[in-house]
Amino acid sequence: MAPGMVALFAVACGVSAANLYYAQPLLPQIARDLHAGSGRTALVITAGQIGYGLGLALIVPLGDILVRRRMVPGILAIAALALFAAAAAPTVTMLIVAVSVAGICSVAAQILVPFAATLASDDQRGQVVGTVMSGLLLGILLARTFSGLIAQVAGWRTVYVVGGVVVLLVAALLNRRLPDEHRRASISYSALLGSVVHLMATQPLLRLRSAIGGLAFATFNVIWTSLAFLLAASPYRYSEAVIGLFGLLGAAGALAASFSGRLADRGYERWVSGGSLAIVVGSVALLAIGAHQLWALVAGIVIADLGIQAVHIQNQQLIFGIDPATRSRLNTGYMVTYFIGGAVGSATTGVAYESGGWPAVVVLGLCYSGAGLGLWVVSEVARSRRSSARPDSLDARRDPATS
Repeated sequence: MAPGMVALFAVACGVSAANLYYAQPLLPQIARDLHAGSGRTALVITAGQIGYGLGLALIVPLGDILVRRRMVPGILAIAALALFAAAAAPTVTMLIVAVSVAGICSVAAQILVPFAATLASDDQRGQVVGTVMSGLLLGILLARTFSGLIAQVAGWRTVYVVGGVVVLLVAALLNRRLPDEHRRASISYSALLGSVVHLMATQPLLRLRSAIGGLAFATFNVIWTSLAFLLAASPYRYSEAVIGLFGLLGAAGALAASFSGRLADRGYERWVSGGSLAIVVGSVALLAIGAHQLWALVAGIVIADLGIQAVHIQNQQLIFGIDPATRSRLNTGYMVTYFIGGAVGSATTGVAYESGGWPAVVVLGLCYSGAGLGLWVVSEVARSRRSSARPDSLDARRDPATS
């Protein structure tokens, strides 16, 4: 892939994924404007992620059989209309519905990621996937900064209007620039969806990395869903604009995590995954101090995002190597699990914060991140035992992360 095309994919993925996260720094303002509690308002985030999960399950597999040059711009156009509807929502319920539709159509990003992996050569695939994923992750994180600054000046509804306009512009650019594709095998829609289930049932690497990814993303949402409420309350009492600027901290972590793709190309994905999961657990523990110490909060956010995004990039690099012809479906299986974890994380965070404040949120984050690290450790112990039992087998010589 030419650098310009890689950059286009990265920007498009970032703009698409950002649609899910505009609301996070706006939750206190939305709650006041629409007269809703923090728990109900947090469902705006959950609804977007559930919609995203539905889109992953029902739309993304089509990337293996449809022409993506036409498919992706069309989906993004619908997402833009949903964002305009969110801007006009008179109640929290209507906002939830609009954000759900935007979430369903924002899966365009997850069609573009395996498309980029297909266009890339074998020796640059990790780097390309890492770069494109960094663009996606930056979109997720910078969406908070973007929405916080605009809401401070013009209110939360303007955020969705501007977001819709940006999505329409990106859709038009993709319609002009996306490359043509070779004709692919025809398969019925029901068989296509069934093959996703078959892949999940028959590919242990896909199941393992999906579970680890889901737990990591649950931790991510625990932090970011509750952060706005912490920063709006004592002792910080920050405005929406300042809260949005915290997205820049996560962006720093996402940029650093992009280098994990290069490490994957060199065969170090197993150790990067384990080290990154350990970093996430330590960063969540550091966030406990962040309730009253700004330095700990800042450090915890940067380190947590670095670890979580590095895990995600390693996961996708590994699953895309299973079968090039089914990359969209492999990505569907992985990302559905990933966003189920995220939805569970954000939903339980609202309950945790209402019942126990920031300390309860930290405990919840430790549970999710600790479970992810524990699952990796168990898989590595099992791999070592298999390798010891069959030292001369192919399984002992292959990349342990794929065993």
